[in-house]
Amino acid sequence: MPRRQAGSQPTWTDVKAKLASLDRPGLVGLIQDLYAAHKDNQTFLHARFGLGEDILTPYKETLDRWLWPDVLRNQDTSVIKAKQAISSYKKAVGDPVGLAELMVFYCECAAGFCNGILYQDDSYFDALVRMFEQALKIIAQLPASDRHPLVARLDKVRTISHNFGYGVGDDMDSQLTKYLKK
Repeated sequence: MPRRQAGSQPTWTDVKAKLASLDRPGLVGLIQDLYAAHKDNQTFLHARFGLGEDILTPYKETLDRWLWPDVLRNQDTSVIKAKQAISSYKKAVGDPVGLAELMVFYCECAAGFCNGILYQDDSYFDALVRMFEQALKIIAQLPASDRHPLVARLDKVRTISHNFGYGVGDDMDSQLTKYLKK
């Protein structure tokens, strides 16, 4: 195996080569160490292997924390951290129904927070509208039995979003028409 140049960062190829040298107990031990090292690793492995009653719960808790923070404790919103939760689920499992559920939950949390405390932030609204559209794209590909309850929940989000101004509800109206015309 060729050696890396001094100062270059290790890559997946480097890691993969080291992993190839491990026997089964060594690999299990490595995964155990990763599991113990960080809660995100635990969440990933639980989701990947379908462990626990509801593998979406930790992802929903993260969405709720960053999209509907406790303003009395001076917590901030973070669209980036909320989107990371969805991305992490997608990498761990990638199930379209679960992904659509998280995206709809994102929209519900964001719209509920804006409506509940009259939060007005252009970038937050833009992220909400983009997630609404992404949810519709995923939902449009699902079987009708999975699609209808999710669309009904997004329709409630759309209705609430008309309270915000800034054209948020209008954007959602056009997206709902565009993706569900089929």
